[in-house]
Amino acid sequence: MPLDRLDDPDHPTYGMGQAADLLGVPPAFLRSLDAAGLLSPSRSEGGHRRYSRNQLDRVAALRGLADDGHTLASASEILDLRASLDEARDERDDARRERDTAREERDTAREERDEARRVAE
Repeated sequence: MPLDRLDDPDHPTYGMGQAADLLGVPPAFLRSLDAAGLLSPSRSEGGHRRYSRNQLDRVAALRGLADDGHTLASASEILDLRASLDEARDERDDARRERDTAREERDTAREERDEARRVAE
């Protein structure tokens, strides 16, 4: 296994037992998330579930919301909406940066134009 996979948060690194131990949940909880379609772990060649760090983060967040009284389905929807909101905020921030850069370029071009006019007079 190339070492760069160790840095990939989407690489399916953890088996069910490891994932359950890290999260402090029973393996049945992880199986129930898979059965409900709320989490789709990769499968090893032998058919065993394999989880990525991003999936473990999602399970921890699902568990936290479930502990706060949400159903797993609503917790999943909340996480999806949060991800969509984060993506929209990133797009907004990118658009603002592009706008600010364009304004700076416009202002620089105007200054250069005005300077060229002054020199030409």
